[in-house]
Amino acid sequence: MTLSTAMSRRFRGFLPVVIDVETGGLDCTRDALLEIAAVIIDIGSDGTLTRGVTHAYHVKPFPNANIEPASLAVTGIDPFHPLRPAIDERDALTRIFKEVRDAVKRHGCKRAILVGHNASFDLGFLNAAVQRADIKRNPFHPFSSFDTVTLAGAAFGQTVLAKAALVSGDDWDSAAAHAAAYDAERTAELFCKVCNLCLPSYLAADARARDLGWHDDNGAVTPNGTNDLDPTSPIADENKP
Repeated sequence: MTLSTAMSRRFRGFLPVVIDVETGGLDCTRDALLEIAAVIIDIGSDGTLTRGVTHAYHVKPFPNANIEPASLAVTGIDPFHPLRPAIDERDALTRIFKEVRDAVKRHGCKRAILVGHNASFDLGFLNAAVQRADIKRNPFHPFSSFDTVTLAGAAFGQTVLAKAALVSGDDWDSAAAHAAAYDAERTAELFCKVCNLCLPSYLAADARARDLGWHDDNGAVTPNGTNDLDPTSPIADENKP
């Protein structure tokens, strides 16, 4: 199996990309997006996952965005500091999406899937920003995601990111936390660690999937070797979880 097919087989054609956002509140429709970071997940020749490149940006609050002082007290962000190198939402998303699309193509995947700690929060802010910026080409699945809260709870018995990182054997710097890039990188390490623990069970399941004729190295196929899946097939299509 080549590297270009290993990732596409591992997650049914999806490329996991860790997203972390820092915001001016909890409401994705009205509160400002202030930072966004994306970490690409890579795969080795032995099937193990590793943290890849990080892409992170400070973001200017969109016009009339709400910013809660309590949120800034947690993140330490000063949205209007004159030396803050912030860019518009559309610019930040365009830059990140280009890198994600390149990675999707490089790994032979169909699209990206968001990985996050409390993933619904990050996905909500990402989708809201995409809508505000009127971006037509969003490489991420619109509603499916991998949540490291669930994965860490199952694997390590901890759901708080800092505690999960520590019990998994990683370091944690409280002074660096609540910055999008740092949190995204720690989330990526956690995701890779859990997935690598699951590698033996995945390999066994992948062998059974091949025996069932569900897919080959080029993607999902029917037993007769075509890419035209029967509508009653147990294999979900790209837009279903």
